[in-house]
Amino acid sequence: MVSRKKEIFILLLGDILAFIIALYATLIIRYGEFPSKETFYEHLAPFAVLFVVWISTFFIAGLYNKHTLILKNKIASIILNAQVANTVMAVLFFYLIPYFGITPKTNLFIYLFFSFNFIVLWRMYGYEHLNIRKKQPALLIGSGDELKELKEEINNNTRYNLNLISSIDLEEIDGLDIRDEIVGKVYSEDVTDIIVDLHNEKVEQLLPHLYNLLFSRIRFVDMHKVYEDIFDRIPLSLVRYSWFLENISTTRRFTYDALKRITDTVLGGMLGVLSLIVYPLVWLAILFDDSGSLFIVQPRIGKNNRMIYIIKFRSMLRNDNGVYTQTDKENRITRVGAFLRKTRIDELPQLWNVFLGDLSLVGPRPELPDLVKVYEREVPYYNVRHLIKPGLSGWAQLYHDNHPHHQSDVSETRVKLSYDLFYIKNRSFILDIKIALRTAAILLSRRGK
Repeated sequence: MVSRKKEIFILLLGDILAFIIALYATLIIRYGEFPSKETFYEHLAPFAVLFVVWISTFFIAGLYNKHTLILKNKIASIILNAQVANTVMAVLFFYLIPYFGITPKTNLFIYLFFSFNFIVLWRMYGYEHLNIRKKQPALLIGSGDELKELKEEINNNTRYNLNLISSIDLEEIDGLDIRDEIVGKVYSEDVTDIIVDLHNEKVEQLLPHLYNLLFSRIRFVDMHKVYEDIFDRIPLSLVRYSWFLENISTTRRFTYDALKRITDTVLGGMLGVLSLIVYPLVWLAILFDDSGSLFIVQPRIGKNNRMIYIIKFRSMLRNDNGVYTQTDKENRITRVGAFLRKTRIDELPQLWNVFLGDLSLVGPRPELPDLVKVYEREVPYYNVRHLIKPGLSGWAQLYHDNHPHHQSDVSETRVKLSYDLFYIKNRSFILDIKIALRTAAILLSRRGK
């Protein structure tokens, strides 16, 4: 499949070229002739600074993520939102910093029109046509929903250079003609790659046949790694105890742990102080709404199953300590509380939990004690998420669309845990920065979940 680094490089290079071509087109339209080198470079210098800022905005908007690269039903709206932010920054840049100013300012607005259209065309059509390598036939050997998900994703997304001509369900392998269904197709269809779940016990009887295919220069790829790379999560149905022993470690990583704690202390404290500006406004809003208390304190399960207590602005009529019941109809969300939740303002006091060390800025969201008891019984390996410190925002909050809120939902919690496991396995300071930036972008666009 296409190298992830190569993919990002091609997209980045294409974005920069689109910006430069848009600038050239702007000067042609504005002056009615091809610009001289002097004119072009005079404009390129200030715009180059903007290019850096705009590329950063694209990164925060998710335009270099795997699942927003070429999805044509989303790409235009994502670029539009990013370019609205870029337009505001461009106007402020050229009007407030005279040193970089260009004249006439009409050029800027012509450029904004061209840059948006060129970027959309490049992302929707240009990248796809650059990926001119012929799709290589491949086989998929696995089981469960992941088998179907992989086949649909790989065959329906042009970013992959594989074509899954057949999939073998290991749950139905007993009546399978191995020589015909696997070996025969490898040779008749010129198969180059086989994606296989090597951790499935039922694959054992296939191994001698697969081994012989090594001499036909067939490349074997672990289904676990492919799934993780494509979907950014680790489904529980694919993992066993051995997976955790191989991939999850509680050993302290001094540099990462130190950077994370310093960041939590400094940013948590700074943001906590800045958020104090909001407190009087929230207090007045709650006072006029129902005259109740400003804060509530609720228990959560933290690192190493330790009980922690988080503080929030009250959004319901009374503090139910996080225990939500269908019979308690009177304890509803207040009018002000609905707004606080939608904007995530109700969680601002948790910045002090970050500063004190109970939470981190980034990590799996802490769960209610009663729900933890349910999930530890119903969801395999659920307690693994308590090996690290919980956070204000996490990988699952960004990429899991249907995670449950304050009520038991075993099915969706399984999916949510698969994202948490991805973060626990791959956590790094760079990944934390990425999550923080994406979270900020979601909050500013008021799409927080």
